[in-house]
Amino acid sequence: MHGKSKLVVFAFLTAAWLPVSAARADDLAGVLQRLDAAARDFHTTAAHVEFETIQTEPIPDTDVMTGTAYYERNGSHFEMAAHLREHNNRPTAKTYIVSGGVLRVSDTGKESDAKTYDQARKYESYLMLGFGASGSQLEEKWNIKYLGTEVIDGIKTDKLELVAKDPTVRKNLPKVTIWLDTARAVSLKQIFDEGEGQSRVCYYTNIKVNQPLPKDAFSFDPGK
Repeated sequence: MHGKSKLVVFAFLTAAWLPVSAARADDLAGVLQRLDAAARDFHTTAAHVEFETIQTEPIPDTDVMTGTAYYERNGSHFEMAAHLREHNNRPTAKTYIVSGGVLRVSDTGKESDAKTYDQARKYESYLMLGFGASGSQLEEKWNIKYLGTEVIDGIKTDKLELVAKDPTVRKNLPKVTIWLDTARAVSLKQIFDEGEGQSRVCYYTNIKVNQPLPKDAFSFDPGK
């Protein structure tokens, strides 16, 4: 409220807001509890993925990549991979693999072209966002706001707004919005607001949970 607002208006709005706030708090608690339960049974995920990079300033532009994403969690061990096969309707073979706290990227999909980044471990909790992360793990890293429910692809999801508690992360990633299927502890949609008119939208479809993954899910093409 603005400081000049009358006390009676303030009292009215406060009284109207409190029940909604309490309900949202109860809803969020329920979401986090369901995630805690689902995360205990989460092991693997395979899904078709679409990454859409949207720029609104200074010149509007959209960049789209599609492919397959894999996630695997076994205790504290975490692996993820994205094998991208199409970039703006043209073939590509770009591959991202995170394993053992190391990120490896190949623009050709081949092992010989992969570049290694050793500081991935501290970002693992952000990479597994919405894929097997428990409610308590989300609370540890994020300030969470419950935004209600929304149906995506016929599935009822819980929509959460996340703001990182780490100021270093928050500087580069002001806000994340996720749409969660809490029964399976997976995301159907994520929006990463990177500030300065740029955001990345991730869509996940044909999601398969706790099914065997391909043997090469977390491997590059070995080449000749």
